[in-house]
Amino acid sequence: MESSPVLLESKSSPINLLNEMQQLRLLGHLCDVTVSVEYQGVRAEFPAHKAVLAATSKFFKEVFLNEKPVDGPRSNVFLNEVQVADFASFLEFVYTARVEVEEDRVQRMLEIAEKLKCLDLSETCFQLKKQMLESVLLELQNFSESQNSEEESAGPVAAEAKRDPPDPSAAGPGHGASPEGPAAKSKEKA
Repeated sequence: MESSPVLLESKSSPINLLNEMQQLRLLGHLCDVTVSVEYQGVRAEFPAHKAVLAATSKFFKEVFLNEKPVDGPRSNVFLNEVQVADFASFLEFVYTARVEVEEDRVQRMLEIAEKLKCLDLSETCFQLKKQMLESVLLELQNFSESQNSEEESAGPVAAEAKRDPPDPSAAGPGHGASPEGPAAKSKEKA
């Protein structure tokens, strides 16, 4: 009698694998590539694992699959016009599947995701930008609705204020001054 197959699947294994790879990278263990980034004279080097970069970025996959064997165990990749902070955030994302950045850096992260052909980061940035836009639109709609309700509740008062004649004391000579102004009073005394 043959038993039917069963599925053994770990929900925590992918997370554990990422966490372990991140720890190895941070400690510099088993790293086989150094990525040098430079932007406006600021330069930094990041040790990493080719397999992780190739699995998460089509750019790196193309680079590593097309590179010729080099003398030594470690290769180098140079990226110009990439900010150090942005590449550090990119690495954190590909090694952990999450990264915290300031709102004003989301567009730059999207640009680096597109440059390095990292679909996961690109989709994540698009989703976040969409949520941010929806939030702004919702705030604008709420603001607009509150303005409309304020105008409606102040409607009759606002309408009366529009119908009231201008303040006579504010008018200068020859600009609709009241006949009972200073000139009219002096005629009465005479």
